[in-house]
Amino acid sequence: MIKIPLTVVGAEKLKVELQHLKSVARPEVIAAIAEARSHGDLSENAEYDAAKEKQSFVEGRIAELEAKLSNAQVIDPASLAPSAEGRIVFGATVDLEDMDAGNNVTYQIVGDDEANLKEGKISVSSPIARALIGKYAGDVCEVVAPGGIREYEVLDVKYL
Repeated sequence: MIKIPLTVVGAEKLKVELQHLKSVARPEVIAAIAEARSHGDLSENAEYDAAKEKQSFVEGRIAELEAKLSNAQVIDPASLAPSAEGRIVFGATVDLEDMDAGNNVTYQIVGDDEANLKEGKISVSSPIARALIGKYAGDVCEVVAPGGIREYEVLDVKYL
């Protein structure tokens, strides 16, 4: 199986979601199905159909999370500092200057499931992360983005 890279924080979020689905959502769906069954004819019971559909979603998400967590390679960015020696790697937090726009941005390179641009977390498989991996502070990299080529200067690399 292919290992899925996750930060410690990302793995914990997936575990919390899995626990919630198993201990809260699954029992709620079971109760909703039982309630809908008590209303009689299942062939024309919209509540029953909706509850069964929700059960399918919950069980599918549980299976998906369990598979991701069993194949996860949990990486603690703080432990990378000595071996990375200032190089941009998975989990690193990077301060960049957008050389076209002139503004500074900060991103953390995380797993696909953790990515959230509003929180400054970009997926390791995104064009910008792929361009940054292996670079050092002071390097300039070109990113082929949907809007065209953009240049970024790496200002700082941190392992938080």
